[in-house]
Amino acid sequence: KKKVFLDASQAMLVRRLALTATRAPCGRLAAARLAAARPGPARTLCSDSDFMPQRKKFAVDGNVKDQIQKEIEANPVVVFMKGVPSAPMCGFSKQVVEVLKTQGVPFKGINVLADPDVREGVKEFSNWPTVPQLYIGGEFIGGCDITVELHQSGELAEELRKAGVKD
Repeated sequence: KKKVFLDASQAMLVRRLALTATRAPCGRLAAARLAAARPGPARTLCSDSDFMPQRKKFAVDGNVKDQIQKEIEANPVVVFMKGVPSAPMCGFSKQVVEVLKTQGVPFKGINVLADPDVREGVKEFSNWPTVPQLYIGGEFIGGCDITVELHQSGELAEELRKAGVKD
């Protein structure tokens, strides 16, 4: 009886995965779920590597710290964050983005989730263990808590004025 139930559950899972596999993006997680549910040789959902998720390297030459320095020097306000400004992937990153939007200043958001080397590199660069990290006028300001405190006290607006991005 237990075997029949497990076979029926597995068959239902395979049918569900087959239905969603055509809609789901290619990826290792979806392929692993399908392979686990289907007996026999493993198959991937993607037939060609061109359709696999691609990751763009932040530092083309491989020197992450130099690229971080270039970004900070080229942009008056930079946030190294999880996600992008239009779609933050964590609450702390979202708070920093909201503070900067409230200040009404243009800024560049760099997604540390897109490249693990950037995620670790920015922490080493600033000697600060967490993300998001805010840089204004080439200077490291801090993470979410510090940014929010500076915003509430009015000091953030002053830093933005010094950097020439706020009137």
